[in-house]
Amino acid sequence: MKPWIPVLSVLMMLVVAGCGPKKSLTLEERRQVVLDMEKETLARLYKESPEAKDKIANSPGYGVFTNANVNVIFVAAGGGYGVVVDNATDARTYMKMAEGGVGLGLGAKDYRQIMIYKTKAAMTKFIESGWGVGANADAAAKTSGGGAEASAEGDLSSEIEVYSMTEAGLALQATVKGTKYWKDDSLN
Repeated sequence: MKPWIPVLSVLMMLVVAGCGPKKSLTLEERRQVVLDMEKETLARLYKESPEAKDKIANSPGYGVFTNANVNVIFVAAGGGYGVVVDNATDARTYMKMAEGGVGLGLGAKDYRQIMIYKTKAAMTKFIESGWGVGANADAAAKTSGGGAEASAEGDLSSEIEVYSMTEAGLALQATVKGTKYWKDDSLN
C-alpha cells in the first residue's frame, strides 16, 4: 500500500465529518447556522448575478448548500450541509451532503451551491432521493481577501439550475464525481 493512502483517507474523513453545525449547539442554534448561511449566500448571489433573484422568486423552490472539498492526486471528497426551501409553503428541509470522485487534481476549497428547481416534481425528487452525478472542471484561487474562480458543472437534470461560488481555497481539478444529498434527521 502506498504510504500516502492512509493519510489521504483520514484527511477525507475529517473533511466530511467536520461539515455541519456543531452538535454542541441547541437545535434552534444549529438551524440558525444553516439559515444564516442561506441568507449570506443568497445576498452574495444576488449581488454577483442579479437575474438569479427573479429566477428564485418565480421558481417552485431552491436549495442553498455549503461544501468543503479536498482533491488529492486522483481522489476527491467533500461534505457539507444546506436547506431546500419550498416557495409555495416556505417549508424548509434541512439536508446534508457528501461527495466523492475520481480525476486529476490537487487542492482544497470551500464553496457555496445554489440550486433553483424548475418544477415542483424536481424539487420533491431531489429532497427524497437527492443524488447528483456530474463532471466538474475547476480552477480556483481565492482567499477571504479576494481571488478568482472559473468553474463549469454538468448536471444530468435539466430541471435544476445550479450556481456555484467559491468562498476560499486553492484548487485545480478535473473530476467526475457523485454527490449524495439527504435529509438531516437531526434538524428536520
